[in-house]
Amino acid sequence: MPGSQDFAADPRNATALVNLNGRLIGRDSATVSIFDGGFVVGDGVWEGLRLHKGALLFLEQHLDRLYWGAAKIRLDIGFSRQALIAEVHRTLAANAMHDGVHIRLMVTRGEKSAPNQDPRNALGGATVVIVAEYKAPDPNLITRGLSLYTASIRCTPAHMFDMRLNSHSRLNLITALLEAIDAGADEALMLDPVGFVSSCNATNLFCVRNGEVLTSSGEFCFNGVTRANVIQLCQRHGLPIKIGNFTLDEAHTAQEAFVTGTFGGLTPVREIDGRRLSNVLPGPVTQHLRGLYESLKDAQAAAR
Repeated sequence: MPGSQDFAADPRNATALVNLNGRLIGRDSATVSIFDGGFVVGDGVWEGLRLHKGALLFLEQHLDRLYWGAAKIRLDIGFSRQALIAEVHRTLAANAMHDGVHIRLMVTRGEKSAPNQDPRNALGGATVVIVAEYKAPDPNLITRGLSLYTASIRCTPAHMFDMRLNSHSRLNLITALLEAIDAGADEALMLDPVGFVSSCNATNLFCVRNGEVLTSSGEFCFNGVTRANVIQLCQRHGLPIKIGNFTLDEAHTAQEAFVTGTFGGLTPVREIDGRRLSNVLPGPVTQHLRGLYESLKDAQAAAR
């Protein structure tokens, strides 16, 4: 039961150096204190990046999201944008990486004087970690697709827990995924507080009904960079798209569906709650958008 984050192991990652607070060290030496805020209470933000043909794709959008999230929780990253970009490039250069790489950029509040949630107990600067790995999505997912299961865990509004915040705390999403796994599915489909379709536990969802692409209002789902790119691609290329509330029944009766994320790009969905959506994957609209997205990635790389 592979999820949208499934990948094949690459032996090159065993010797890749990681960046821990500016130090390039081996994976086995990359440790943080048990008093680090990220370990103690999940106090931090993160970002995923892809290196494609020598270019960090959609870098400004990703950094906008990272620095916005850090500001929301009053976390000083300790690096300017340009300095942080330089650290990412230094990590990639140290590993001679040029393509097919996924980067996890993680920032926590750093070491604390005691294992509690009070941010005032932070002793100094943030902990900044850059992990670059050779990772490619499982190619079989394109024709196999994902099975989704609607979890009882709901996406939350900003005044409860803002789903647009890339927080280190993912327990609600993990709980939803566990429900899906128990039901024999690959990923969890999550509804908003009213019961409209919102997102999946790790990705954003799009459905296709009668040639129209549907996606949620964005109020309760991840602030996805890939999601935004797909919406723009639909608008730019004349594909009808509805951004707003739609029901679970509409998702169940869609002709196609796919999920979006930085790692996997556009991944087809084969069924939702046991209801098969399409006999041939990827569906025509999904395939068309996948092609447009690949072209967009190539254009980004060429413009670097």
